[in-house]
Amino acid sequence: MAPPPSTYMSSESWWGKEEQRGTPVVVKMDSPYLVEIDGPGMAAAEKARGKNAKQFTWVLLLRAHRAVGCVAWLAAGFWALLGAVNRRVRRSRDADAEPDAEASGRGRAMLGFLRAFLVLSLAMLAFETVAYLKGWHFPQQLPERYLRQLPEHLQHLPEHLRHLPEHLRMPEKQEIEGWLHRAYVAWLAFRTDYIAWAIQKLSSFCIALFMVQSVDRIVLCLGCFWIKLRGIKPRADTSISMTTADVESGDSGDGGYFPMVLIQMPMCNEKEVYETSISHVCQIDWPRERMLVQVLDDSDDEACQMLIKAEVTKWSQRGVNIIYRHRLSRTGYKAGNLKSAMSCDYVQDYEFVAIFDADFQPNPDFLKLTVPHFKGNPELGLVQARWSFVNKDENLLTRLQNINLCFHFEVEQQVNGVYLGFFGFNGTAGVWRVKALEDSGGWMERTTVEDMDIAVRAHLNGWKFIFLNDVKVLCELPESYQAYRKQQHRWHSGPMQLFRLCLPAVFKSKISMWKKANLVMLFFLLRKLILPFYSFTLFCVILPLTMFVPEAELPIWVICYVPVIMSVLNILPAPKSFPFVIPYLLFENTMSVTKFNAMVSGLFQLGSSYEWVVTKKAGRTSSESDILSLAEADARSSPPPPTKLVRGVSEGGLKEWGRLKEHEEWAKLQQEKKEQDVSSSPAPATPVKKSKAAKAPNRIFKKELALAFLLLTAATRSLLSAQGLHFYFLLFQGVTFLAVGLDLIGEQVS
Repeated sequence: MAPPPSTYMSSESWWGKEEQRGTPVVVKMDSPYLVEIDGPGMAAAEKARGKNAKQFTWVLLLRAHRAVGCVAWLAAGFWALLGAVNRRVRRSRDADAEPDAEASGRGRAMLGFLRAFLVLSLAMLAFETVAYLKGWHFPQQLPERYLRQLPEHLQHLPEHLRHLPEHLRMPEKQEIEGWLHRAYVAWLAFRTDYIAWAIQKLSSFCIALFMVQSVDRIVLCLGCFWIKLRGIKPRADTSISMTTADVESGDSGDGGYFPMVLIQMPMCNEKEVYETSISHVCQIDWPRERMLVQVLDDSDDEACQMLIKAEVTKWSQRGVNIIYRHRLSRTGYKAGNLKSAMSCDYVQDYEFVAIFDADFQPNPDFLKLTVPHFKGNPELGLVQARWSFVNKDENLLTRLQNINLCFHFEVEQQVNGVYLGFFGFNGTAGVWRVKALEDSGGWMERTTVEDMDIAVRAHLNGWKFIFLNDVKVLCELPESYQAYRKQQHRWHSGPMQLFRLCLPAVFKSKISMWKKANLVMLFFLLRKLILPFYSFTLFCVILPLTMFVPEAELPIWVICYVPVIMSVLNILPAPKSFPFVIPYLLFENTMSVTKFNAMVSGLFQLGSSYEWVVTKKAGRTSSESDILSLAEADARSSPPPPTKLVRGVSEGGLKEWGRLKEHEEWAKLQQEKKEQDVSSSPAPATPVKKSKAAKAPNRIFKKELALAFLLLTAATRSLLSAQGLHFYFLLFQGVTFLAVGLDLIGEQVS
């Protein structure tokens, strides 16, 4: 397309000369973002001379047009984001308002505190913005003539408060007029005398705790590195190499070690995972007359009870020693369930008890890899296996959980098991010596972390633990933030309950002072209490405050360098997750709100500190190849059951399924009757349409949203003082809180 005639300009029209020099210059504008200045036949020097003021004006105008287009695009994107947030909030359901939400009274108190903090921050931001526009700022070094202009109580500023950010100035004496400036000077006086000092002391205390916890983390990593370097791991007696067929045939030999093992499977309304977990447990390779499976069902859903009964009946007809137990009352939650099962008379015939939660899928060789460690080791009370996750790559939330749990098992559990012989029992995928449970007082219902409770009491009684990092049991991670949030609340509230209850017993026990110090200082205080306290206080309270109180400034290494180094150390056991190191750091700071809330709840017995909410599961299973290999191994190891047993399985299953079908049909008839009653009643003339099942509404989390806006407000304030790194950290941390508060963290990603 040829350019318009007005774009053909000669040198005469530009320079006012009579003669023309060179070839006319053509400015092509086919694209608003592309400017091509072409002069065929012109020499390089002539082209350089031909670039005159109007050409540069065109270029600058086009670049300005492009910049305006970018700004408009950013503004449109920001407006679309606000619209999406508005729509999501309008059709969402507040998670904190549900009956099963955590500690309604305590949660409202904390939310009120955060809202007040946010309103105060917005007011301070407006006030500081006005002061900034008027130029009421301090220089980097306050001269004496400026100090003499201040009120008397401000003339003797400490030396560290005289060094303030650059490009700021002290207001002149003639400017000290008007109520706004007088209020600002009064605010500076109050801020310097009271707020800055308090924030500085609190931040110094949190930084000290941060460094102590970082040193502990580094020591654990060094211990794990030494274990890997030297190949240190627990060794079991290999004399259990006989096959199950040899034992069943009576040829036990001299080295066979097949003690009586009880397998317990506590579950509650586990519709999604019960079938897979029972199937895996029943296929464990162990002499069937020396193994008993207890399915401990606390379900209050009759349909779920019938389904689990049908599954138990099926495996019972296949020759597996399996029984179904159901309690009428769910007293004590999981601890009460296990305590009730251990009170059975036949339990005294079993030497060991293995525990698997409803979503765990042990391999057939699990008992052969764990039980031999007890042989010849009478002081050993627990053998704990590691967890592995079938859905670790399902979404961003599961990826971040995988980083945390990989560090917990490979570093914390393994190092403590090798060097101390003690760690917290994980509640599942472990084998206990029954005598150790009995000597320690058995399962207690006093906390929501019954696994940690029994582990601490067993440690105080002198029992030792072994962690097997090479033995992995598949399980499932919570895929929604709501489920993960409730799980973390229980995991951080329970230890504080236990700390209050067992502290006197720790000091009265006969274990060494080193073990007592490790139990109190490291196991409870440092890793369970100090970590959520300083993380929430330092990054969610003090850091935003320092934007409004610049006299109390956090060093850059506290905000950036040390947290990044610690995150890299955390991610080393899961090297494939290294691209998620920054999201992991931001998400852990976000979770500090829930952890701190739970820690305070458990420590002071507030709200629902004793509430137990079953973690929602999606029913993920191992890969198809793993299932097929298990089926082939089962077919090779055991002969097919008799026809009579197979027939019995069908009859038992059909009976349970028949009862379930009758229940569903009755519910369907009741629903149809209700719809007929509605249609027969007086109603508008418009026909009643049957609507599809409504999709569960999205959730919002008010505390996370309040902190998101607080951090974004502090990020805006940091722009006034030109604190670059602080601004970026606050911005990204605020966006992370916003994403979590709108329940976007658990959304599916490719």
